[in-house]
Amino acid sequence: MKLVLKLPRLSMNMQEGTIVAWRVALGEAFKVGDVLYEIETEKVTSEVTAPCDGVLLEILAEAGTDLEVGDPVCRIERKDG
Repeated sequence: MKLVLKLPRLSMNMQEGTIVAWRVALGEAFKVGDVLYEIETEKVTSEVTAPCDGVLLEILAEAGTDLEVGDPVCRIERKDG
């Protein structure tokens, strides 16, 4: 199943963030809990982990992109089982 992952709210006050670096390459498989990308918010850098097993199909926000909570970040193919 194809899914679009959106920028999560990492804290109660978080409104936006900047993609710092991608840790998964296009076409690369990942497991639930693997770090997909890093995001900077209020001068704190956090790692965003995969919610499921899958493959990264498309990066919608390159490193350096400023996003608001809920904006699309990437497209994945979810792998079940």
